[in-house]
Amino acid sequence: MGTGRTLRKESHVRPCKTPAGKARKSAAQRRRLVKFGLGEDEVKIMSDESVRVLVQRPTEVKKMLAKRAAAK
Repeated sequence: MGTGRTLRKESHVRPCKTPAGKARKSAAQRRRLVKFGLGEDEVKIMSDESVRVLVQRPTEVKKMLAKRAAAK
């Protein structure tokens, strides 16, 4: 067994997320969805988790918006 850095690392060394940081990040993600073309009212209603999922897949968001436009 070794006595190197991996055995001395503490789990509490990593900084935890602050509520302000989380709010800042979710607000930025919501703004990004509005830039993709979703309505602001629609994005306000969404939960943080659904916003996060949509931001990860921008091509699917654009396809969804294209289907909506074609339906109208």
